[in-house]
Amino acid sequence: MPDAVSIIATKRDGHVLSSEQIDWVVDGFTRGTVADEQMSSLAMAILLRGMNREEISSWTNAMIASGTRLDFSSLPRPTVDKHSTGGVGDKITLPLAPLVASCGAAVPQLSGRGLGHTGGTLDKLESIAGWRADLTNDEIHSILADPAVGGVVCAAGADLAPADKRLYALRDVTGTVESIPLIASSIMSKKIAEGTSALVLDVKVGTGAFMKTAEQARELAAAMVDLGTDAGVRTIALLTRMDTPLGLTAGNALEVAESVEVLAGGGPDDIVELTVELAAAMLAAAGIDDVDPRERLRDGRAMDRWRAMISAQGGDPDANLPVARHTHQVTAGSDGVLTRLDAMAVGVSAWRLGAGRERQGEPVQFGAGVTMHAKPGDAVRAGQPLFTLSTDTPERFDSAIDALTGGWDIGADAPPTAPLVIDTVR
Repeated sequence: MPDAVSIIATKRDGHVLSSEQIDWVVDGFTRGTVADEQMSSLAMAILLRGMNREEISSWTNAMIASGTRLDFSSLPRPTVDKHSTGGVGDKITLPLAPLVASCGAAVPQLSGRGLGHTGGTLDKLESIAGWRADLTNDEIHSILADPAVGGVVCAAGADLAPADKRLYALRDVTGTVESIPLIASSIMSKKIAEGTSALVLDVKVGTGAFMKTAEQARELAAAMVDLGTDAGVRTIALLTRMDTPLGLTAGNALEVAESVEVLAGGGPDDIVELTVELAAAMLAAAGIDDVDPRERLRDGRAMDRWRAMISAQGGDPDANLPVARHTHQVTAGSDGVLTRLDAMAVGVSAWRLGAGRERQGEPVQFGAGVTMHAKPGDAVRAGQPLFTLSTDTPERFDSAIDALTGGWDIGADAPPTAPLVIDTVR
């Protein structure tokens, strides 16, 4: 019979955990017979010693088995989802889900709220009057089955991989968030339990991402693709650049407004490019190869789906978005070309303005955030606004400005351009 101390010692000493040991410890943790301090110790041992493919697969399966698994096999359309590992200005889900739904797929997008410098998709959407994130399984299925909607963005239910939710809370306060096996199993346990048939992963790389190097991102992507494949989910990962924020806004309502611009056929080039790239990958994974997602943006059908999706979850797509009561501009100190704009600096600034939260459950300011008036490669003049900071609490401006200090460079020559998509992992 396994016991917690021997399981911790096995991993501490660098040995492989058996499926029996993993099933026992995850089940015990879910039921409360394995103490939080014991699971924290095991998480640290996993961070330091790692896991092989079989261990990660067993750990993920145990997380899934701790709750229920959704079933969308009765839907008349193929299901496909996207997951991003998080970045600054990463509003891609907002235009992407209705775009892919308008192309003939069903999109069950279970999303989260932000913590720290990366904004949460649900926080952004909750800035729309009336919109609600918490849906029952029956409501999710009904919205996906509706031929006029076909897409849903909502919170994961409490019964979906509950062991992972408890473990993440421990990892967040014990310095073990960075463990690639635990990141991979955390993401994939929820995505596999969600019941989608195909999945595209957007693994961010760079200063504004959790994975700072392409090597780290590739390792995480490979682990998640393996988990999806082993579970029978068609899975592909794109490694995408996150040294510079995506688009021109970081903040909840600000990003919703920018997403609507994309759905209306406009918006920043990088947002449009990544949205279309991910849509193409999702459609390919879903077996839909006769639709051009760019055409769906141009002809208005993606916008129609957006409006239908917002309405289906109680939101008013015509409502005015929240606007912060106070703004402050940060200006360029010299003439030249913006050569660098650090995603982390912008993300922390938006967070300090009130767009994010320090602890789970804290409210966010929907109108707070950073609007960028230039991106790397753009010419700027001394005194020209580079950023507009927005908040309801002006006492936050000083700390937000401090976060931006040193976060950009102005030089004589434009920096070399680099593709948004770095690599694809299958």
